[in-house]
Amino acid sequence: MKVYSVTQTIQASRETIWAILTDASSWPDWNTTIDKVEGRIALGEKIKVFTKLTPGRAFPAKITEFLPGKKMTWTGGMPLGLFKGERTYTLTNQSNGAVEFAMREVYTGLMAPLITRSIPDLQPSFDEFAAALKNRAEGGG
Repeated sequence: MKVYSVTQTIQASRETIWAILTDASSWPDWNTTIDKVEGRIALGEKIKVFTKLTPGRAFPAKITEFLPGKKMTWTGGMPLGLFKGERTYTLTNQSNGAVEFAMREVYTGLMAPLITRSIPDLQPSFDEFAAALKNRAEGGG
């Protein structure tokens, strides 16, 4: 099992952050790691994410969990559970009025050890994503 994760404290409401996270068409405007997102971010919807790290390659996912303002999970992979990637976004209110944003991606399945060798190190992209989200939510762009 391979895991990437990031947390970021953001001085904005969960509603503001959620609105940014679920507006697929605006991701390239603020998210320096993404070229585009095709599809609608909503429960049961299928999307395709195009990243700057792997230009021209689409990463398909299905929105398998969607709790507005709190949590969503995107799932993709191979049939029969041979390989599964699951990215979860979580927003948690903090006692000081801020929100903790967490993003975690887990790769599992029989083929995971082989497939994850070909996946580039995503940690810098995760860190960049969280910083860009913070900047956008706090009114920086």
